[in-house]
Amino acid sequence: MIPDPLMPAAFFGHGNPMNALDRNRYTEAWRAFGAGLAPRAILVVSAHWYTNATAVTAMNRPRTIHDFYGFPDELFAVEYPAPGSPELAAEVAEVVKPTGVGLDHDSWGIDHGTWSVLVHAFPDAAIPVVQLSINALKPFDYHVELGARLAPLRARGVLIVGSGNVVHNLGQIDWARPESGFDWTRRFDEAARETMASSPGEAERLQEHDAFAQAAPTPDHFIPLLYLAGLASAADGPADVLIDGYAMGSLSMTSFTLGADCHLPLGQTDGSPELPRLPADETNV
Repeated sequence: MIPDPLMPAAFFGHGNPMNALDRNRYTEAWRAFGAGLAPRAILVVSAHWYTNATAVTAMNRPRTIHDFYGFPDELFAVEYPAPGSPELAAEVAEVVKPTGVGLDHDSWGIDHGTWSVLVHAFPDAAIPVVQLSINALKPFDYHVELGARLAPLRARGVLIVGSGNVVHNLGQIDWARPESGFDWTRRFDEAARETMASSPGEAERLQEHDAFAQAAPTPDHFIPLLYLAGLASAADGPADVLIDGYAMGSLSMTSFTLGADCHLPLGQTDGSPELPRLPADETNV
């Protein structure tokens, strides 16, 4: 495989952690996206490193973090032994100046927002992976601007990925709707798609949508989308939908790509089985 002169970027709706073990239309889309790409390294903004600082992992061997509970032993047994890249961590800290980024040498690693997707997109775990935290103290425009500042890394062979969900409301999950969304779920998801296609640099304004409070009762899963929005605004181009869909009423599985040739028809289905059903009080996704 020959590295692209400008790496694409992506936002993945990662959904249920069991997607790490499943083969369904979403995981097949992630796999199709990764096929043929040979990035020098991968930088991931995951919903699950949501903290009070802006930091980047800078260890040589990041641990696989199983940051959930109530799932089968098989999921806890998953390891994603990708190397880290202190060199890329230093590049990230340099390229986003004057924004300050701390170097995390030992506290974090690769959480399930990252590895549940990468086990499909890059299953050999040979490409170095670095995570950038989400600073919970910052407003939405900070994250869009920080995403834009990361843009030069794409020309250096770095694949930049956001991993979360456009709509993520665990409190309103409906197990009777395994593959459908509530009306408000669909409305907000469609607004996000329209914004990413027409004016990604204004994605922070999605917080003004009347369904935002339901779509993102906590912003951790929504914010990774803002990093792709920033990258798209820096590239002066739209983001494309890789695949869309809904799960359990209140989750959007929409994924976006930037500068990639791989995108599937909206709503594509291959007859894949439903997501595994677990009791609502035993999930932390």
